[in-house]
This record gives sequence, structure tokens and C-alpha cells, in this order.
Amino acid sequence: MVSFRAFLSSASLLVAIFAPAALADNPINPSFPYGSSKVRGVNLGGWLVLEPWITPSLFENTGNSAIVDEWTFGQLQNRNTALSALQNHWNTWITEQDFIDIANAGLNHVRIPIGYWAFEVGPGEPYISGQLPYLQKAVTWARAHGLKVIVDLHGAPGSQNGFDNSGHRISFPQWHSNSTNVARTDAIIKRIASLFINDQDTVSVIAPLNEPAGFDGSDVLSVVRQYWYDSYGNIRFPYGTSQQSNTLVLLHDAFQPLSYWQGFQTPPNWQGVAMDTHIYQMFSQDEVSRTNQQHIQAACNMASSLTSFDLWTIVGEWTPAATDCAKYLNGRGIGARYDGSYPGSTRVGSCTGLTGSASSFSSSYKTFLRQYWEAQTITYEKAAGWIQWTWKAENADDWSYQAGLKGGWIPQNPTQRQFPTICG
Repeated sequence: MVSFRAFLSSASLLVAIFAPAALADNPINPSFPYGSSKVRGVNLGGWLVLEPWITPSLFENTGNSAIVDEWTFGQLQNRNTALSALQNHWNTWITEQDFIDIANAGLNHVRIPIGYWAFEVGPGEPYISGQLPYLQKAVTWARAHGLKVIVDLHGAPGSQNGFDNSGHRISFPQWHSNSTNVARTDAIIKRIASLFINDQDTVSVIAPLNEPAGFDGSDVLSVVRQYWYDSYGNIRFPYGTSQQSNTLVLLHDAFQPLSYWQGFQTPPNWQGVAMDTHIYQMFSQDEVSRTNQQHIQAACNMASSLTSFDLWTIVGEWTPAATDCAKYLNGRGIGARYDGSYPGSTRVGSCTGLTGSASSFSSSYKTFLRQYWEAQTITYEKAAGWIQWTWKAENADDWSYQAGLKGGWIPQNPTQRQFPTICG
């Protein structure tokens, strides 16, 4: 483990030099023509950062219902047991064959979530490391099969959102309120940029933080804004000199409308910045209560905000699933709004036949999944493109790109359309 002080001091020095925009930076020359060619990709969710709904068996096999995230996975069971379960998972959940299949499906990007604990674990933190060699192997596989990689820091010290997919499910995020957490995260981004400094042909994008909890207000947002400035310096200037990388910096909208970020890190002072927005229609009672047609219409209606924004905009997470029925989607041990088993929700209908194995999906449901998939991809390609969440899941075929290819609601070629006029 690298002592963080050593790599903190150089990180903060660089930030001090580059956080205020260097006057008119050089235009970026990335290894993918962002803005002119469309990003079409998938997330490799639940691989290097565990998510109970993606791999419920990993959690259920512990026999302990208090194990709800990667933090408790390391904390509440024998360490060797946890390590061997993790190693088996890392070796099997995603392999080179997945990269072959993703490339054969006509996709051009994979977004790979990884947690800070792959790089360093602080005192009292129960995380188990060992993910990094798999990320490096993934870059090798991506290069071999012509795919670009987005390295996505999905979990930060203290948790940036309190979600289980940040590594630590807690009631209120603690990343933003502790400057050491932020400094550690800056150091990790600097390390990621340096690790892949000679892989810019493949690692074309670094996303410095997934889904910081901007919905918790201005305290979070002010820290996020400064962290985005720090990250620009750390990603675009990895050489310790005035030389710039060709790595795209992919910021997240922090759950704010795109208009909130209008004018933020725009050319000519800032070059090679793109905005990631995540579009889901199942995490509120209103959204989960929509009819199929309303879901499709809502997706089509996103076009105006996506196309009027002033940075390249990539929809970095979205899904053809229209319900929160997938087991543990809202957290291990937590039910679904759709069937009324989520606390305080109003039942919309039964989850039977809407998630789990596609063998239970009716042909009319599969037609809807195809229509909704097309409505979304057509709309998101009016911006810079899309990355579906997620490539595979143990028991939620409505979310799985792999299952969609097999079940026919996702085309073998992502440009192929059965419903080209679905959005009018």
C-alpha cells in the first residue's frame, strides 16, 4: 500500500497550479472521436464494486443478512472466507469472453466501476483490496478487442452518496464533509491517471467520481465543484509538467439538471470535459407508476435538455427496465415500490414476469423492452451517446444487455431499429 502522504503532496501541488483554468488549454485529441461518433457501451457493474442486486448469491451465501455492501462484506465475516469469495468472483464474473461478446455486439465502450479501496485502505476500514490487477487485465482485453475504457471511480472514502454501490450503505454521505476524504480521492485520481498514462489509446476517459449526492444540497455541491476542478488538473496534467493528456474528463451532474452546470469547464479555457447524466425511471413513486407509453414518452422528452447542453453529454447509466422489481435493487432486504413492498410505497402491480429470468417474460413485455430500449438509444444519440447499466446480472434479465441480446429485445447491432419513429 502506498503511503498516502507521499502521493498527496504532489497531488495537491498540481491542483494548486492547475485548478484555476490555465488560459485556453489545447484542444484534446482523444483516441475516440467524441462528439462526432456516438458512444455506445455497457457498464461492467457488480464486478470490481459489489452490488447485492447484481450478484445476490454472493451476499446470500454469507448466511448473514447484515452483509449489505462491500464494507460489511469485509467487516462481518471471516476475512479469508470473504477474500476467497471475492477472488472467485473477480476471476469469473467478467472474463475476456465478455469483452469479445461486447465488441461483437457492436459496442465501442465499457465503463468499469472501481472503488477507492482498490488503491488504498485507511485505518479501521474493513475493505478487502485486490481489484486493481483485474482492472489492468480489463484494459488489456479491451485493447485486444477494440473497445475504449472509462475508468469510473464509483466509491470514495466516507461514501459520496451513501448508496450500497459506493461500497458503504449509510444514511448520510460523509465524503464531502471531511477534507481528508477529498484529499485521498484526489490522490487516487492522480494515481489512476498515472497508471494509465501510456494507455490513452484504450483508457480514453476517466470519470473522477460516480453520483456524488448533490441532492443533499449546497454543502455537497460546493465540494463537488472544487473536486471537479482538482480532477481536471489531475487527469489532464498527469505528467507533472505543462504537458496535457488526451484523456477525456467525464464529470457527473451530481443529480442536478444539466442547466445547473451550464458554462462549467467549457472551451476554450477547459478542453476535453464531458458530462455524464444517469437516467432512470423507477426510483420514485411517480416514475414507477407510469404506463409503458409514459415511460417511452418521458425518454423521448429528454432530447431537448440533452441537446441544449454545452458539453459533450453521455448518458453513462440507463436501462430498459422500467420497474424497481429486481431483487435488492433498492438495497439488500429492501422491497420494491412497484409491488408495494418498499416502505411507504403504493402498489402499482405484481413484479411477476417483469424481472428475474427472461423465460418468464411475455412476448408483449419483450416488445415493450425493445421499444423502450430504442426510444432511449435514439434519444441519447442526439447527445454524445450512451452506456447501458449493466452488461450482466445473476437474476435481473430486464437490466442485462447480455440477456437482452439473447432474448431479442436488444438488437445484435445497436444501430438496428424496429421502431425508428418511436419518438416521432
